[in-house]
Amino acid sequence: MLYVLLALGALLGFYLLLVQTLFKGSKCHGKLPMAGKTVIITGGNTGIGRATALRLAGLGARVVLACRNQDKAREAACHIQRVTGSTDVVYMLLDLGSFRSVRSFAESFLKAEKRLDLLINNAGLVAHGRTEDGFGIEFGVNHLGHFLLTNLLLERLQEGGGGRVVTLSSIAYRWGHIDFQALLERKDLGTGWFSWQFFSAYCNSKLCNVLFTLHLAKRLQGSKVTCYSVHPGVVRTELSRYVGLWQKVFIEPIARLLFLDPATGAQTTLHCALQEGIEPFSGRHFSCCAVEELTPRGRDHAVAQRLWEVSEQLCGLSSTS
Repeated sequence: MLYVLLALGALLGFYLLLVQTLFKGSKCHGKLPMAGKTVIITGGNTGIGRATALRLAGLGARVVLACRNQDKAREAACHIQRVTGSTDVVYMLLDLGSFRSVRSFAESFLKAEKRLDLLINNAGLVAHGRTEDGFGIEFGVNHLGHFLLTNLLLERLQEGGGGRVVTLSSIAYRWGHIDFQALLERKDLGTGWFSWQFFSAYCNSKLCNVLFTLHLAKRLQGSKVTCYSVHPGVVRTELSRYVGLWQKVFIEPIARLLFLDPATGAQTTLHCALQEGIEPFSGRHFSCCAVEELTPRGRDHAVAQRLWEVSEQLCGLSSTS
């Protein structure tokens, strides 16, 4: 058993170093002007979201940090303003684990802001437990919260005549599976203290991100709004801040040694936000600032449509499919 674990560790290390090398060579060369445009970044107070916000604010965008932690968000906004010189970075309360909070955020945003040009569904977590509405927290936050948020803001995006939706997924989608009956019965919670339960639920939620983007692009055909899913790389973030102590003891040394820094991990998000000419790739998946072919389960249109319908039902949205 020891030799098996060592071999698996060596393979993991080789894989992460390879991915790191690829991402180190990936730089965002986007050219879209951002001055006067408004951006929402969920989870923009830390990690990849914060690095993304820093870049976009530096380009002149009005950046809305949509976050649950008020203190961290205000600190992040002050830091971004100080570094970039921008006075157009604001914080708005958003808890993706609460439909009530998502609806309140959308209502407040639509009243306060006249335009929306870019929605970056960045926030994500690995944790056990349930959302306020009774869903597994990874499925509820990583997918359902963003699904509801996007739908509530879609009309404002369309009004601008060229908005984009960028949703952070992960290579982990490859190991995801969607049990619709379990979702409808709220049994596919992904709760528990064991690592495989965390990992399984996380993979399922990341597959949802990919399929959500796939079907969103289909619904957006004929409009000027486009959407993309992103694998940011294996990045040092606070993604696993809710896992147990022994899991952190295992994860954090590996993360410090091999994982990408958030600024590098933000490059593919920024590519999809800023790059000219990628509109024909709406609905596609990006990695290392380039289109990446999805596995069959990530491009199953029938499952994507079913996920959309079930998500509408779970969020209390009227179906317009």
